[in-house]
Amino acid sequence: MTPPRPRPGVWLALAGALLCATVTMAQTGPAAQTPAASASCADAQDIQPAHLYGLWQLSLWPEGGDETLPLSRGALLFEKHPDYPGSVRGELRRTAAGQDLLAQVSGDVTDGVFNLDESDNGQDMSAVWEGEPWDCGRELRGIRRPAEGRPAGEAVLAFRLRKLPGWQ
Repeated sequence: MTPPRPRPGVWLALAGALLCATVTMAQTGPAAQTPAASASCADAQDIQPAHLYGLWQLSLWPEGGDETLPLSRGALLFEKHPDYPGSVRGELRRTAAGQDLLAQVSGDVTDGVFNLDESDNGQDMSAVWEGEPWDCGRELRGIRRPAEGRPAGEAVLAFRLRKLPGWQ
């Protein structure tokens, strides 16, 4: 992986979209709390990389904790992976303990399971994510774990990624 490179114009647009989406979600309420397997939407097994492309709103909280009290919020932008056609690559921006964090991510959905690798330096893996699609693939939920070899004491976090309107 190459080190993440700031893209101010893209992230300025993303920040505006994230703000608008947060206001919209506050007005309309949370997404349906059911896995992505109903008669009216695609089965989780059928989700392709293109379903992941776009801007996602992120919320992280302690595993077993309260989702309404997140430790970190941010945004993830998924694009087509340049080297692996069945995968996505992207950038993660989030806040944690009063600081802004930037990471590069890559992953996919295989057999209905969402997997993501996170690197905060562009070379070493810092965390691994595993979850499943919900709400017809417009939401991803699961667990973010520190990668092997990370310092002891890094917390396991639950996550929710919500696809922002207009990026469907």
